Amino acid sequence: MPLPLRYLPPRWPWTVLTLAAIGAFLWLGSWQYQRGLARAEQWRQFDAPGAVQEADAARIAALPRWSRVRVQGQWQGQRHFLLDNISEGGAPGYQVLTVLRLNGGGELLVNRGWVPFSGYRDRLPEVTIGGGEAVAGDAASGVQTLTGRLGALPVGGLALGRQPPALDGPWPRLTSFPEHAELEAAWGGALLPPVLLLDPDSADGYLRQWRPPGLQPARHFGYAAQWWMFAAAALVIYFVLNVKRIR
Repeated sequence: MPLPLRYLPPRWPWTVLTLAAIGAFLWLGSWQYQRGLARAEQWRQFDAPGAVQEADAARIAALPRWSRVRVQGQWQGQRHFLLDNISEGGAPGYQVLTVLRLNGGGELLVNRGWVPFSGYRDRLPEVTIGGGEAVAGDAASGVQTLTGRLGALPVGGLALGRQPPALDGPWPRLTSFPEHAELEAAWGGALLPPVLLLDPDSADGYLRQWRPPGLQPARHFGYAAQWWMFAAAALVIYFVLNVKRIR
């Protein structure tokens, strides 16, 4: 016959601590779950086709993030920014930022996509406009019509990883998670606040697999499940420690 069980008198400090831990784990799980729902909605909005809107400098400033726009202007192709510490598929590399001078005024940063790290920190990749040949001067490639989404500069997780671009020296200029004002200082003029994420099927770009910033929704749901498992484990451990078999 199995031995009967008996409950030990619970120790109130441990009981209070266990209940507090369970409550915290449940709250953290709910918080991560809500973040997952919000991220899923953000990804849904990002992936939605959406109508392409004709935009100039004034309209771009008023449109919400992720809006799909069509702009016209001229590449400022002698000067590029290379955003360092950007990985793609686990490989290190850079994102290429080139300025487009819009028809009617205003200069817009265009993220033209990702290029791989060359293997040498002192050898930056060569970035070009059109046909793989370097541009001879600003606006040399003529008026361009570009489509893309209005995004923002990538944000690093640690301030220690930030590096503003140099204010002088040769181009392209390397930078890591810069602020908008730092790019303006290096550029020598005002730049519109959004960044145009160039459509993958547009010319004059590199590898473009755009995703909303931050974790995927599934990661948040996974973290929520982990916190809830911690709550269940705390409850099980509490009862195991307070139940013994009579010998």
